[in-house]
Amino acid sequence: MAHRSFIAGVKKILLALLAAIILSCLSLLVTGNEYIFTAISRTYLDGHDTANINDHRAFENRIIEASQSQPWPIHQNFAAESLPVELGEYLDKYQAAAFLVIHQGQILREQYFLDYSESSNTNSFSMAKTVLTLLLGIAIDDGLISGLDQKLVDFLPEFADDEYGRLATVGSLSSMTSGYDWEEDYYSPFSPTVELLYGDDVSEFVLGGHFSKPEGAEYYYSSAGTQLLAVLITRAIKLQNPSATLSSYLSKKLWQPLGMNSDGRWHLDDSGMELAFCCLNSNARNYAKLGQLMLQDGQWLGEQLVPIEHINLMRTPNMVSHYGYSNWINEDNNPPFYSFNGHLGQYIIIVPEHELIIVRLGEIRQPRQRAMRTELPFYIEQVLPLLNETVRPT
Repeated sequence: MAHRSFIAGVKKILLALLAAIILSCLSLLVTGNEYIFTAISRTYLDGHDTANINDHRAFENRIIEASQSQPWPIHQNFAAESLPVELGEYLDKYQAAAFLVIHQGQILREQYFLDYSESSNTNSFSMAKTVLTLLLGIAIDDGLISGLDQKLVDFLPEFADDEYGRLATVGSLSSMTSGYDWEEDYYSPFSPTVELLYGDDVSEFVLGGHFSKPEGAEYYYSSAGTQLLAVLITRAIKLQNPSATLSSYLSKKLWQPLGMNSDGRWHLDDSGMELAFCCLNSNARNYAKLGQLMLQDGQWLGEQLVPIEHINLMRTPNMVSHYGYSNWINEDNNPPFYSFNGHLGQYIIIVPEHELIIVRLGEIRQPRQRAMRTELPFYIEQVLPLLNETVRPT
């Protein structure tokens, strides 16, 4: 009798749980939060608590076509997998995928971890924001956008009746000073940032928002602002070529001129729009070329790919000391540096004083607020002694 009672009790509990799950699912559907199902399937059910560096397999992607590859020269003091012990242990601890050092335009050190290799394409996350701002500079140079001070409503008329949005400029979307109302949170399933990544129409989502502050009232890091900029640039380039996409523009203006060694990928939403605030996919050697382009003032093989004035604006602090136009800056470090930064420790670090590029890719990192103060300076500190180190022939 007790056994039957126990079984009946378990059945009631299971039925109650099932009913709760069904009600929760219905609630998500009714409230328009069905993107959470997509988020769960691409994170928790894939063994992660947030987006991961190999999640291009879960998205549709648009190809960024490469052409003739321009291989990196190898430094005379190149030594594969010869990193300082402390640095190697740190990279292991935080599950690095790649660590690449370019000195004076040549590969000095290169090491891969776990199951990654020089051909592994992994997610850039927010390093894509810096790439998008490079494209912004090119679009201005091409005459498709008049300048950073052009009103964004010229391309985004959806904000014509927005008190603050109608006055905001194109450049403010890149400098994170536009006043667009937003909450940046990568871990809460109910965060708008999660919906931005996993929703079915990213353009509709960001165009449906509003500006809660006037431009310049504050600096606030916003993936939505970058995505608005992507919509704006896409509309600008389509005025010249209706079949153009961000990916094809990137291919023509940077990917092919830089001689990238393979095609890139850019995540798409269900409507076919690039998730430009994140989710460019390539390998360490290709990412390093973007850093080298910045170091060389936008020039590559004698051609000015990005106007030097735009490069200088990107790496100059704007409203806050640590950020320019989609570019992270630390002028207080010795030596000073600037960088492309991504969610899980994706970094392209540029140290002009030493003609140095450091690329670190990986699966996890320290808390993000420590990056510019401690983590990136640590990488530089560990690498600098290698610049004067002579490798003895074996």
